Amino acid sequence: MRIFVFGSSIVSSYWNGAATYYRGCYKYLSRRGHDITFAEPDAYGRQEHRDSCDVSYVHSIVYQPGRDIDAMLRRASMADIVVKHSGIGVDDELLEQRVLECRKHCAVIFWDVDAPATIARMRENPSEPFINAVPEYDAIFTYGGGDPVIRKYRGLGARECTPVYNALDPNSHFPVAPEERFSGDLAFLGNRLPDREDRVEEFFLKPAAQLSSKKFCLGGAMYPPDFPWTQNTYFVRHLAPSEHSAFYSSSRLTLNVTRAAMAQMGYCPSGRLFEAASCGTPIVSDWWDGIDVFFEPGREILIARSSEDAIQAINLPDGELEQLSSASKQRVLAEHTAANRAAELVHLIESTS
Repeated sequence: MRIFVFGSSIVSSYWNGAATYYRGCYKYLSRRGHDITFAEPDAYGRQEHRDSCDVSYVHSIVYQPGRDIDAMLRRASMADIVVKHSGIGVDDELLEQRVLECRKHCAVIFWDVDAPATIARMRENPSEPFINAVPEYDAIFTYGGGDPVIRKYRGLGARECTPVYNALDPNSHFPVAPEERFSGDLAFLGNRLPDREDRVEEFFLKPAAQLSSKKFCLGGAMYPPDFPWTQNTYFVRHLAPSEHSAFYSSSRLTLNVTRAAMAQMGYCPSGRLFEAASCGTPIVSDWWDGIDVFFEPGREILIARSSEDAIQAINLPDGELEQLSSASKQRVLAEHTAANRAAELVHLIESTS
């Protein structure tokens, strides 16, 4: 089956947290025999910050925003399935409407990689054009959100709405030799975002301030020089996915911090959770509804509802953390790989076309 995709970027993770999600989904769909074209705009410096990874499983097209839309839609109309991902960053509203022109020739899917943001946009603006477009799509897929997101979309008239949760590619994330630059007692990898900052302060900065003898490592983009660092906090830059395994393999404990909107929606596992687990790293995560669907709290993952919980996790003995990491790694490799998700996607896509 020929699948034409509009997305933010599959070649670059620079200001593009969905990159590894796209790669896992489309790599393993390709291995199942589907022919995939991934079209992305030349925007936000992503082409200047390409990752050193193989994306030969898709036909990659980089187009110019605005001026190339008609040409891209003509190419898309020759496919069997057209996918419009949310959050491309340019021409999103235009494409949300115009990809529906392709339904004369093929099925069209809207694949939402940030359902809380999309739903908030429709809730805050009753005249939002996408509200009327929702029932016109053959199906809605979402990055997460579980039943709350399904109910929201079906309430707007969606024909089908199915979450396709995050996962990991075990060929990309696995234990490697630790690196001193990433070493620490607690590590967190995530860009600075407004609706995550309070939670980063609670679960990362507060424990760092109280545990002066411990080392804390923070990776990501947009943290300014006047951020409230402590002397035992070490900051590393934006990391390409090829560096993630070393980051996770170098820390005694990895922290997961969810964006507030996604935590409120629930059922929103970050790809970082599965990546860290696959690297054999114990994880402490903030709580959100549905986390127990993916990991068993206390046996496969630690839960922090406050800075005090995070501190308790950091102070656990090595033996307990090793048992935790072994159990979580076994779970993700059995249930949460990109190959698992591709098997689900094949059924969803074939039933849509």
